[in-house]
Amino acid sequence: MSNANAAPAGKTRPLILASGSRYRRTLLERLGIPFDSVAPQVDETPLAGETPRDLALRLACAKADAVAETQPQSLVIGSDQVLDLDGRPEGKPGTHARAAAQLQRLSGREVVFHTALAVCCRASGFRRSDVAEVRVRFRKLEPAEIERYLLADRPYDCAGSARSESLGIALLERMVSDDPTALIGLPLIRTAALLRAAGLAIP
Repeated sequence: MSNANAAPAGKTRPLILASGSRYRRTLLERLGIPFDSVAPQVDETPLAGETPRDLALRLACAKADAVAETQPQSLVIGSDQVLDLDGRPEGKPGTHARAAAQLQRLSGREVVFHTALAVCCRASGFRRSDVAEVRVRFRKLEPAEIERYLLADRPYDCAGSARSESLGIALLERMVSDDPTALIGLPLIRTAALLRAAGLAIP
């Protein structure tokens, strides 16, 4: 997704979050801008040889474009997060067993979460994208504490099987990022910057 000219300052268009994620909705609400949410239908299967970062960026752009195609006058935000474990993409576990196996793989390891962001508007031609990285080190986790955590937090819809905004923070040793909300699913510093570039007044 390449850069383009911004919309005229002060001109407001309907804002749509191209996501069904409750985490992203909650984060975007912090900017105090009215918006709608639309969950796009996008095939999230990685391409052959695709890096986790490239996968996250491609999916964020695809989600934004899928909604913008039917809502050309709207400003659309797409986002996607992929966990990078030794160059391999790791996604949402979906089940208790997969979450336990994922946390066992992550135990004692340092990994990178790539959270990609895309903002576009068909009517104005505005198209921008960015990727925020969060480097995370997991503590050495015992099977019993993994089990206790999963039963308490049930993070089966979270990449990495750990909700950092909840009890999952106790599984971590450290986090390094210049856009901390990226780990939850939407990098708000970058989101605010792109929305300002599109002509929205924030704050």
